[in-house]
Amino acid sequence: MNKTSVLSIKKLNKTYLKSSSKGPDNVEALKNLNLDVNEGEIFGLLGPNGAGKTTFISILSGTVNKTSGTVNVWGFDLDANPKQVRASIGIVPQEVNLDPFFSPRKLLELQAGMYGVKKKDRITDTVLKLVSLEKEANSYARSLSGGMKRRLLMAKALVHQPPILFLDEPTAGVDVNLRKNLWDNVKLLNKLGVTIILTTHYLQEAEQMCDRIGILNKGSLVALDSTKNLLSKIQTKKVIFKTNSPINLKNNAHKSLNIIYNEKNEICISYEKNAISMDEIIQIFNKANVKILDISSDDGDLEDVFTNLTKN
Repeated sequence: MNKTSVLSIKKLNKTYLKSSSKGPDNVEALKNLNLDVNEGEIFGLLGPNGAGKTTFISILSGTVNKTSGTVNVWGFDLDANPKQVRASIGIVPQEVNLDPFFSPRKLLELQAGMYGVKKKDRITDTVLKLVSLEKEANSYARSLSGGMKRRLLMAKALVHQPPILFLDEPTAGVDVNLRKNLWDNVKLLNKLGVTIILTTHYLQEAEQMCDRIGILNKGSLVALDSTKNLLSKIQTKKVIFKTNSPINLKNNAHKSLNIIYNEKNEICISYEKNAISMDEIIQIFNKANVKILDISSDDGDLEDVFTNLTKN
């Protein structure tokens, strides 16, 4: 495990055994998973439903036992030091599950006690201020808004000052303003040195937030790279040309060109970036004596990468 890695997974497997001879076959939730997360990064773990993300989180939290492989968190081996591993990770669950009759302050104090944090070492007020809940510190949790409850879940995960924060679908079902507020909190925590690992179905969020991304599919890691490199792997590019006159461009003008539509003085084409350059396309317009007035392009996004990697 190199010195910049805070989470190192080697050959991790999890098989759920069938409950009876008449039941379904064994389910391989994780298959030979190898993964390293570096200190200080925001790492995105993506995948469709059933890909193995929940199992992975459950193994780290100690609620599910792995079948084989090694898990090393912040220098601690999961088998040899399970308590230290759990103490090194804060997990913000997807579901809001709070005691409605406890105040945020009381909930954080109880959480800190569960982690064995001594009273003199507790940072309850600091965490409440960090998630902007200091004014609601003594209110009943049931009186908090949805956004406040989400922030309180984040605060609970921070009371023992873990170096790694795991966010499981943190913005599922929340509105745009709350989503922005939550991501502002995440960015602040990351600037303070907390390594962030998140799962999300909002691929645009992952594209904007994550330094690197791993994509799980059917228990296997099918991609692991920087967000920039993953996006660069999209070979098909779409371009819209606005021209001074119509152009009679056929699909066979170049083997990699595909005409999406051609209406009046606007034509939309897609092409393979490794087969033809933009300069060559422009030359086709020049030879037809058609002047290009405007060009807009779409390089694709993380959703295209995700779909291509998981569709099979």
